[in-house]
Amino acid sequence: QVQLVESGGGLVQAGGSLRLSCAASGSIFRVNAMGWYRQAPGKQRELVACFTSGGTTNYTDSVKGRFTISRDNAKNTVYLQMNSLKPEDTAVYYCNADVLSLVGIWNVRSYWGQGTQVTVSS
Repeated sequence: QVQLVESGGGLVQAGGSLRLSCAASGSIFRVNAMGWYRQAPGKQRELVACFTSGGTTNYTDSVKGRFTISRDNAKNTVYLQMNSLKPEDTAVYYCNADVLSLVGIWNVRSYWGQGTQVTVSS
């Protein structure tokens, strides 16, 4: 079993910054991909930024130039630095990881964190 624990959400004024963290722990052989999604009220969950299994990064267009994803592989932790925040960035932010584990047999599963609220006031 793998757990993802997120932290760093909160309330900030437009133009401000927040840094989210997500640490994966448990039966982890390797984290193949890891990133952040968000879901605003009444909207579908969308990708914000991620590291792919090949090590490249992807960002949704609306956050390019404002958000930066980084990671600490030794700690199985991914960060999301969010600058120049806008009210439309308000959402619950979820961490996601595709993890290769050996629990009896090799398996790859996708895990989600519990979500952290980010609220940007105008």
